[in-house]
Amino acid sequence: MDWPAYRGSVAGTQYSALEQINTKNVKDLEQVWQFTSAEAGDPQTSPLIIDGTLFAFTPGLEVIALDAASGTLRWKFDAGLRGVDIGDGKTFTGPSRGLTLWKDGTQQRLFAGVMNFLYALDLDSGSPIPGFGNEGAIDLRKGLRGDHTRHYVALTSPGVVYKDLLIVGFRTSENPPAPPGDIRAYDARTGALRWTFHTIPQKGEPGSESWPEGARSTAGGSNNWAGLTLDQERGIVYAPTGSAVPDFYGGDRPGDNLYANSLLALDAETGKLLWHYQIAHHDIWDRDLPTAPSLATVSRNGEPVPAVVQPTKHGYLFIFDRVTGRPLFRIEERAVPASSLPGERTAVTQPFPILPEPFARQRLTADMLTTRTPEAAAWALRQFDMFISDGQFVPLTLDRQTVVFPGFDGGAEWGGAAVDPQSGVLYVNANDIAWTGGLVERTASGEPAAQLYEAQCAVCHGIDRQGSPPAFPSLDNLDARLTKTELSAVIQNGRGRMPPFTAIPSEDLERLIDWLRTPLPVSASSAAPADEAATDAKQEMVSLSGGGLTSKYRFTGYRKFLDPDGYPAVAPPWGTLNAIDLHTGEYLWRIPLGEYPELAKRGVPSTGSENYGGPVVTAGGLVFIAATIFDRRIRAFDSRTGALLWSAELPYAGTATPSTYMIDGRQYLVIATSNARNPKAPQGSAYVAFALPR
Repeated sequence: MDWPAYRGSVAGTQYSALEQINTKNVKDLEQVWQFTSAEAGDPQTSPLIIDGTLFAFTPGLEVIALDAASGTLRWKFDAGLRGVDIGDGKTFTGPSRGLTLWKDGTQQRLFAGVMNFLYALDLDSGSPIPGFGNEGAIDLRKGLRGDHTRHYVALTSPGVVYKDLLIVGFRTSENPPAPPGDIRAYDARTGALRWTFHTIPQKGEPGSESWPEGARSTAGGSNNWAGLTLDQERGIVYAPTGSAVPDFYGGDRPGDNLYANSLLALDAETGKLLWHYQIAHHDIWDRDLPTAPSLATVSRNGEPVPAVVQPTKHGYLFIFDRVTGRPLFRIEERAVPASSLPGERTAVTQPFPILPEPFARQRLTADMLTTRTPEAAAWALRQFDMFISDGQFVPLTLDRQTVVFPGFDGGAEWGGAAVDPQSGVLYVNANDIAWTGGLVERTASGEPAAQLYEAQCAVCHGIDRQGSPPAFPSLDNLDARLTKTELSAVIQNGRGRMPPFTAIPSEDLERLIDWLRTPLPVSASSAAPADEAATDAKQEMVSLSGGGLTSKYRFTGYRKFLDPDGYPAVAPPWGTLNAIDLHTGEYLWRIPLGEYPELAKRGVPSTGSENYGGPVVTAGGLVFIAATIFDRRIRAFDSRTGALLWSAELPYAGTATPSTYMIDGRQYLVIATSNARNPKAPQGSAYVAFALPR
């Protein structure tokens, strides 16, 4: 049995009917092969397995085909698009989570997203297919708005195939300038564009009234970066969308901003909108939908109802009739706090499902702070007393940091949920730690390079350049860490979760690099005295953002609430795995997922940990998941009880979703691994496969 689609099937269930590996014999699983890449990075790939061949990405975005029974390389496709050179022949790029198979009788091809290009490859050789697009590829930057060479677009999650259509979204920048996040369908044979759905509507289209006049020509984002789910029988494609740009201040985009932060149901044949539900109105908290939904069948009044289930970063499940969009559990529109910032008009209400209860904690209080040591507890309380912490949808302010809990990478992430179609139980892992964020007023004074940094870089690395490691690294002492050439490559090509900044003119890039390699001024958060350069800086920001300053306020930077020793400053669990009955909305079990090995050695096990990548559930009664950053283990749990039945140490962290398949009567489990999210650990990547002894 193959694993022919990302997440196992176009329905997004992450389910396998294989049962050779089961609750009785899973303890005997052993490693049978390992394919090691000579690259560092964070591929996050869930491989496809088709007719005995495994198809995947290396961290350098080369497409590889392996013998799925032995791990032997069969072919490699190198598009020649490079990430960042980090020495020793290694490159570092962003993620590419999977590929897409198209078949029509005896004709088949593999679609691979390599940065902004979508390739059609021959399955036997890996060669691009000349009849598709331009010599086997299409440039996804084209056709969005204006000069396509100034856009950042990357296909980090694969598309889905419906008949002879390949339907895709894309990742883009979360700051201006960013293109609108159109969802598009291409002819699987020729690469010709067949339809487009405007996630930022054109004038006169439904939803355009939720934006200011002319928003389509300047606004960006609202893109589908997390992938798509398909109801093959009904011809409906489900697309979760991200936030409008910029993430944290919406004064320049008044209104609910449809179709950002929404689950869209589109006619897969035409792209026509069938229904939608907006899960965060006028988002200013980066509450983009992080994963494609899962299809399920839910019992209502003794009758089966086709459902679509959408997990979220704030820890809620939204469950809808997949045909009508009717919620299957009641959703309340509750009043939420208004913003005190001039010009910002937040939504009056936000939607809250009544069931299931959220799978991550919702409001941080003083009694939920860490007690790991008396010193850490005292430090956390002092910090907490300076924060605003009042639950979900509290607007960020100018004077204090606001707690976002679960954090910006909280709740569910791109790994998605698994659904057992036999039991109707959904399995979802979650991050359950706090972050904070705030705003400061943007000024037009200061030197041009500082203004450029403030407009494009400070959102992640902070105005003080300290970042929030490891996700957002510090930029201190760059002159000792990177040459000018290396720093230029990082900015132009991107690195890890950092997008490339292709819109920065070469002369501005040179000035920015020189500025980054000089010591930070003592008063980094205050504007420099006004001078003649201020007008030039303002004009340069205008040229970058497509008209006007990027926004009146800017984000102070992502700040993970960690104690002085680097552990979450909230009480465990810091990561969980959850089993939810979709028929009733009740939890069957919840358990911590992962641990910190050094804490476990000191008698503090089962804290849970930050985790990325999702679970797979099988007919053998098992839930397989790796995902945990620090302990580098893959685990098997009893799907009925949550009992841990097996685990194995991996060479690197398994920050991806596993795949499982059968060849010649033997079931395999494979996981992509890398340590990119733990820079203190040895860097590298490998695919590792397990099976029962013969």
